[in-house]
Amino acid sequence: MKVLVVGRGGREHSIVTKLAESKQIDELFIAPGNDGMLEQATCVAIDETDIDGLVQFAKDKEIDFTFVGPENPLSLGIADRFVEEDLTIFAPKKEAAMLESSKSFAKEFMKRHQIPTADYATFTDAEEAKRYVEEKGAPIVVKADGLAAGKGVIVAMTKEVALQAIDDMMIDKAFNHAGSKIVLEEFLEGREFSYIAFVHKKRVYPMIPARDHKRAFDNDEGPNTGGMGSFAPVPDITKETLAYATEVILQKTADGMVEEGRPFTGILYAGLMMTEDGPKVIEYNTRFGDPETQVVLPLLKNDLLQVLLDILQDKDPQLTWEDKVCAGVVLAANGYPGKYEKSHPIPTFSGEDVFTVYAGVKKENNQYVSNGGRVLLVGSKQSTLEEALDSVYQSMGQALKGNTDFFYRKDIGK
Repeated sequence: MKVLVVGRGGREHSIVTKLAESKQIDELFIAPGNDGMLEQATCVAIDETDIDGLVQFAKDKEIDFTFVGPENPLSLGIADRFVEEDLTIFAPKKEAAMLESSKSFAKEFMKRHQIPTADYATFTDAEEAKRYVEEKGAPIVVKADGLAAGKGVIVAMTKEVALQAIDDMMIDKAFNHAGSKIVLEEFLEGREFSYIAFVHKKRVYPMIPARDHKRAFDNDEGPNTGGMGSFAPVPDITKETLAYATEVILQKTADGMVEEGRPFTGILYAGLMMTEDGPKVIEYNTRFGDPETQVVLPLLKNDLLQVLLDILQDKDPQLTWEDKVCAGVVLAANGYPGKYEKSHPIPTFSGEDVFTVYAGVKKENNQYVSNGGRVLLVGSKQSTLEEALDSVYQSMGQALKGNTDFFYRKDIGK
């Protein structure tokens, strides 16, 4: 089979690595990919948002199966176009991808289907939003309605921070049009975890839970990022909690989407907060999380392509998982998630049982150099979380001794 993956980051490198294990695949393409993936797939110079170009490539190359990594092409309707052209794709259509592309749609959907989530209000007027903050006080969560590359959420611990966030999003357009509408949300206390599932209409097949660390710096300080590290499974989440989350959150979401005439096919990600009242949805994503994918997929024993084919044919893929823990730490360019420099040489990470997943990299003169904010992830699979993190941190410590071009959190999994 000929398979195409759409995307360019660490998540897509993990997907490509897992698909490359399949004996069923003759040719594996990634559009646009990055130079760190060249050993496993052929990179194709088509941007992930160039839907026409991707459709044409799939037709010209007679691609049998396409998998979409990032959110932007989903919100642009890549799945709709592929289906129209009779091309097999595993991804939600534009109407279903609104669970991620519109925070206000997602909140209203959860309200309609009694899916547990934080109280909220939606605003298109900055002054009205500010009045709501004055009335409710802090802490409060400010969210851009649209897609903002994982950075459109401000957890405001003071009213001043909340009011500033409203100005940044609605007046100064920090996230372009994504912040022209915002959601103000009750601050939930507890521990977060990511619960991701393969979904096809009303069929839901959950993966193992993961936890990622969003803040840039140690002790959960600094601005929100796309994610600085992750581990799976999550020891403090019980089987009972997962059973509840499967039934009351994932299954209800899939059923609700079918009821509303926008059936979901693809990867459904629920970002959950474990509160005193049980898990509540913080956000939906309609694709694999990044960096959670980098620690979940290495533990999947199945052939990923076969899983996806089975699900599309309404067969239970019988997911099986390694009885291990996988942890990964992101290496980021200094300055991320703000302004950062590119083209810094990247060291090689060696060590017992570590692997490297490339995100923002390119090759120059036979050397990997940085080409993004989150540069790569160093991961390890071991019997315990402690052992996995020890392997990762030992490798990173040796490789980065005295290096001031990059930074990473030292407290992932703590």
